[in-house]
Amino acid sequence: MQIFMKGDDFIVSKTDLKGRITYGNETFIKMSGYQESELLDAPHNILRHQDMPAVVFKLLWDRLKDKKAINAYVKNKCKNGDFYWVFANVTPSFNDRGETIGYYSVRRKPKESALKVIEGIYEALLQAEKSGGMNASALLLETTLKNNKVTYDEFIINLQK
Repeated sequence: MQIFMKGDDFIVSKTDLKGRITYGNETFIKMSGYQESELLDAPHNILRHQDMPAVVFKLLWDRLKDKKAINAYVKNKCKNGDFYWVFANVTPSFNDRGETIGYYSVRRKPKESALKVIEGIYEALLQAEKSGGMNASALLLETTLKNNKVTYDEFIINLQK
């Protein structure tokens, strides 16, 4: 069953360099259905929903490793099997020497109109991954962006406007 964020909710979490949760705000804990003790030091992918294409996470991690922020629509799975969608902004966290020390994510309620588009794209990406692996999915994403004459960032941000 889908659950929905409130319009003024923000989900905040922090992870270490390996993606293990080091902090989650009250909304993060409540939406996930886990206890804080179950989330801390757990891999963030504990929330990964099976409907999420791997290519989206590859793009996310590639950006973060390049010390760049990224926005993405993510379908998360709750402890009880329910799910919720978020519009996520994920950024690297740096120490005073400019070294990445972890990652910071702020999520808000996605626009319904954006989800109608994203759900279809993600379904197609998943099918491509099942039949041709990550490369097929990446090629489909690239083709989709080319056909829309936009970069990934432009596409994602325009959906949320």
